[in-house]
Amino acid sequence: MNPIAASDIRNLHEYELERPDFRRRVMELKSRRRLPLGPLMTLVFENRDTVRFQIQEMLRVERIVQPEKVEHEIETYNALLPGRGEVAATLFIEITDPARVQEVLDSLIGLDEPGRLALRAGPHRFPAQFDPAQTREDRISAVHYIRFAVGDEGAAALRRGEEAALEIAHGEYRATQVFPRETVAELLADLA
Repeated sequence: MNPIAASDIRNLHEYELERPDFRRRVMELKSRRRLPLGPLMTLVFENRDTVRFQIQEMLRVERIVQPEKVEHEIETYNALLPGRGEVAATLFIEITDPARVQEVLDSLIGLDEPGRLALRAGPHRFPAQFDPAQTREDRISAVHYIRFAVGDEGAAALRRGEEAALEIAHGEYRATQVFPRETVAELLADLA
């Protein structure tokens, strides 16, 4: 997937004019790319539009206009885009009870260990690759950037219509979520 360039980013004035339509379109897109995984987790599979939206929103909220700071945001968020043969997602751990946040996050320490979270396409299982800059042995964050290196094998299974699912097995937290057809279509577009 081609990275986002400065020429893809609108200045604040242009973005304000474009924002209502662009935001609506990205929310519709994200609804096809969002997958719950058990009661506490959701993954949103990223592509150029979702990442451009995040960049534009960050620039808007922070009122960033200096070219070097805009470039820094572009570089930072481009890291979310999948590479060749990959799909990439943002994993959200959603804890609604503020009194339980630390307890629940502590119970998920080690989630980033190989094989605990995976994408299955047909008979093939692809472990999640967590961003090493976000991992620590003693702590876990509520947001993670992950990749699944599905390669040609996984893409072929998806194209053939073989069942695809997210699977997690970490302590007592276990869940499987089958991908709807519209999500598979989105992932195939990412892999094209």
